[in-house]
Amino acid sequence: MGNDSVVINVVKSLRPKQWIKNLLVFAGLVFSQNLFNLEAFLTTICAFFIFCLVSGSIYILNDIVDLPFDRANPLKAKRPLASGKLKITHAKLAVFILAPIALLFAYLLDYQFLLVVLLYIILQVFYSFYLKNIPIIDILVIALGSILRVIGGAIVINVTISSWLLICTILLALLLALSKRRYELVVFDEEARNKRNVLGEYNTYLLDQMISVVTSSVLIAYSLYTMSEETVERFGTRSLIFTVPFVLYGLFRFLYLIYRKDLGDSPEGLLLLDKPLLIDVSLWILTVLILIYLL
Repeated sequence: MGNDSVVINVVKSLRPKQWIKNLLVFAGLVFSQNLFNLEAFLTTICAFFIFCLVSGSIYILNDIVDLPFDRANPLKAKRPLASGKLKITHAKLAVFILAPIALLFAYLLDYQFLLVVLLYIILQVFYSFYLKNIPIIDILVIALGSILRVIGGAIVINVTISSWLLICTILLALLLALSKRRYELVVFDEEARNKRNVLGEYNTYLLDQMISVVTSSVLIAYSLYTMSEETVERFGTRSLIFTVPFVLYGLFRFLYLIYRKDLGDSPEGLLLLDKPLLIDVSLWILTVLILIYLL
């Protein structure tokens, strides 16, 4: 295996397609009305790429820990480590190089941001080795990772972010995590499920109930956010309520894709794969920007 092959397979193991989750660091920038503040914008871009390096390193660590399970998984077996295209020694070396580099850049960017990134790494390492085997906790930890992205994005440009948005973020992250667990439970055979003990603690009925609760909660929390006095005072408009239909359609479309199209393997990737969902999210973003920046 040549050096180029090693580099290519390391990059693939960093899972660039899943970096879309790191866009959460821009929430603080957008909702603090600093999108056109060049210094804040560039700082947030740096924070985004730091989280890409960190989360990518954690993905590689997860692949190392989950190697037996991934080899029994018809989809994950194609990953560089599970397929044998990337050696474990090269994967470990990549983690030991990339994670410290990310921490160094985080320190240079902002000391408090470094603490958030460090907390994210510690949480994910505990998840990889222990917490992923505890039912419900495994899903909550994934959601907490999303919260830390939002908090990090706000801290690095020294702004505060609404508690309502944090609640919406954790609920949406829970929805994605639950949908992925459901997909794994439905698609994988008994042998594959046995290799990941936590899957044996769930069943489709339980996950469907959780998904139903969280989906309703996302809609309610976001609706209350748009109508709260804090939001109205901050943006000087009550018109954010008109963005709720986009959220409603997005949730319904997501559930349709999960339950009717069996596309739950990478819920966050649906934004890139499903054109109606992509259009809906784009229209939501455009409407939000118009309402909080131009009106």
